[in-house]
Amino acid sequence: MRQRRFAPLFWVQFLGAANDNVFKFSLTLLATYSAAQWGGLDPALAGFVIGALFIAPYVLFSATSGQIADKFEKGAFIRRIKEVEILIMMLAAYGFFTQHATVLYVCVFLMGLHSTVFGPVKYSYLPQHLSHEELVGGNGMIEMGTFVSILAGTILGGVLINQFGETGPKVTALVVIVLAVAGRVAAHFIPNSPASDPNLKINWNPFTETWANLKIGARDRAVFNGMLGISWLWFFGTIFLTSFTPLARNVLGANEAVVTLLLATFSVGIGIGSMLCERLSGRMIEIGLVPFGSIGMSVFAIDLYFACEAYGPAGAAPLGVMGFLATAGAWRVLIDLGLLALFGGLYSVPLYALIQQRSDKTHTARIIAANNILNAVFMIVASLMAGVLLKSGLSLPQLFLVTGILNALVAIYIYTLVPEFLLRFCAWLLSHAMYRLKIRNRDAIPIEGPAILACNHVSFVDALLVMAASPRPVVFLMDHSIFKTPLLGWLFRTAKAIPIAPKSEQPGLAAQAYAQAAAVLADGGVIGIFPEGGITRDGELQAFRPGYLRVDEQARALGLAQVPLVPVALEGLWGSFFSRKGGGAMSKPFRRGFWSPVQVICADPVAAQATTPEALQSQITSMLTSAGSAK
Repeated sequence: MRQRRFAPLFWVQFLGAANDNVFKFSLTLLATYSAAQWGGLDPALAGFVIGALFIAPYVLFSATSGQIADKFEKGAFIRRIKEVEILIMMLAAYGFFTQHATVLYVCVFLMGLHSTVFGPVKYSYLPQHLSHEELVGGNGMIEMGTFVSILAGTILGGVLINQFGETGPKVTALVVIVLAVAGRVAAHFIPNSPASDPNLKINWNPFTETWANLKIGARDRAVFNGMLGISWLWFFGTIFLTSFTPLARNVLGANEAVVTLLLATFSVGIGIGSMLCERLSGRMIEIGLVPFGSIGMSVFAIDLYFACEAYGPAGAAPLGVMGFLATAGAWRVLIDLGLLALFGGLYSVPLYALIQQRSDKTHTARIIAANNILNAVFMIVASLMAGVLLKSGLSLPQLFLVTGILNALVAIYIYTLVPEFLLRFCAWLLSHAMYRLKIRNRDAIPIEGPAILACNHVSFVDALLVMAASPRPVVFLMDHSIFKTPLLGWLFRTAKAIPIAPKSEQPGLAAQAYAQAAAVLADGGVIGIFPEGGITRDGELQAFRPGYLRVDEQARALGLAQVPLVPVALEGLWGSFFSRKGGGAMSKPFRRGFWSPVQVICADPVAAQATTPEALQSQITSMLTSAGSAK
């Protein structure tokens, strides 16, 4: 926040989001509580209409926006965007002063267009100026700032309409112009950010370019799944964000101030969840938080239905904030809403960081644009679905229940289809709930390209802990017998672990395993291997075998010049529930207790073919000795 590479963009985004919400929320309140004077829309649907108008440009113009963001230097382009915002807000001021609802609805569309153009620039700017370790924190800060600004804009919009009476719309007109000008001032300090693809020839056909952008995003399955995950979050969030005004008015029997309170609670929840991501992920892109977030989203969305059903009877007059808080069940509504949003923050930030990290650097803005297109489609579908269900007789609390159940079903489907999310969740849960995991020298694991991780083997969950320490997916060679273990077998099959066995047990399986592992390396992946060949029975290292050399030989036969080998030492697992100390593993539940300290220690990579099994064993022994003496 003290550095020019980040702070100006943060404030541009903050002021822009605040301005959006002062404008949109003021108009929503006017269209809901004074419908006859401000357009005559059905008050229950005004929020959905305004939301649909705002996101429609994302579908129509995101493809073009992504190309422009990749073609031009980003600092100057952001300044032009903010100048256009000033013009739009001047037109909106005219609409507020003359009470011209049509002009204001046109400005909603234009502000959506402004955000459409700004989105790809914003998210492609971050990986240019932030390191890999800073991406999660940077995205968390942007996400937190965005929702705090939504909160500030919402509160300010509510105050302007509620406290200034008939002059409220005119005061709002002046405020939105001031905020737009402040955003342009902040944009002045954004540093030079070179174009990603300055020779790009822009395709102005939005339909063909939209399809091309979606195909670009689909090249990397992880990136495309991240895009789908974010789009689902916007589907989910749209249902709630556009429901707060009718929820307060029709379900809670409350006035505009309570609408502000609901939106404030939601915004604070998202902000806290976004900021928690960096702490919970250990400054790495931890997609294991995504399933954790989706579980919380479903749990509290469903409980919000029951909270609304149990809410105390409202009086004849609309309740203010204090009257609402004094009503039976009000706090449960707020807690559900806040926690639902908090888990939404945990869900979204790792996905944004994943897309930025794994996207082709010359196409980042276009992939963000493709993501925005999908987001917009999902948001429009959410608005339409909500409108149809409400018109068909569903109450708002019932809509929340349906959304929570849908979220659970979609999560189950996605995590079955894409096991990486589920595996990372299991690894994250194990390393945070059962153990206190400390990772040393994580940077030794290469961010890109093939690598072999060679680790001592202490317990049945070693692979999960190494996964938790690695910034990238790891494919393990594992003893074929572990696949017969009921739960762990399913987990490792899901992880696409490669079974291996001695020639005496299954002739030919080892050669097949080495060939599969080499293919993973040739594709730029990471292989995990336990050179001891089995889990220790006495806590001491067993003789290391040359399996990793066989994998390296096969990889070099496929054209790889050199594969880096990263020695990894696991310390603190001997005697745990999953180790074989004192008998069979997983037979004594409280053998070490929960939250016992465990370390994953990585050494700097060496050339695999230049490292003998004896030298590798000696190095890991030394790493374990140093770790034990350092306690």
